[in-house]
Amino acid sequence: MIEQDTIRLLRECDAGVKMGVAAIEETMPYAKSEKLRERLRRGLEDNSDIKHELNALLDSYHDDGKEPAAIAKGMSWFKTNVMLTVDESDSTIADLITDGCNMGVKSLHKYINQYQAADRSSRQLADKLVKAEERLANDMRPFL
Repeated sequence: MIEQDTIRLLRECDAGVKMGVAAIEETMPYAKSEKLRERLRRGLEDNSDIKHELNALLDSYHDDGKEPAAIAKGMSWFKTNVMLTVDESDSTIADLITDGCNMGVKSLHKYINQYQAADRSSRQLADKLVKAEERLANDMRPFL
């Protein structure tokens, strides 16, 4: 049970990191403020660091991770592009990123609670991802 829950939690973290990176990469070209771009870059760096740790853990279980659900990816892409077509402001970017972070934190807590038998290192990594999402959401507040 421990190994199953561990792999499942790591897969959900992997999908979450991929969604987060995609959202940041989609919105960054629209950022007008250098401060906003800097904070988005920091979010990408945080996700990259976590992804590196995540890959090492997944490799130790001989698992390739998980792609985000196609519907979730499509809806995110659609919402981002529609909102930025209507308003290419830093405020819109901050709003989109904040919503994504909040959804990510909610989902991660759900999976942390669901896969309670996951090993300590995977739970710590999930917590680290939650903190990175919360930090990025907080970093967006001055731009809302």
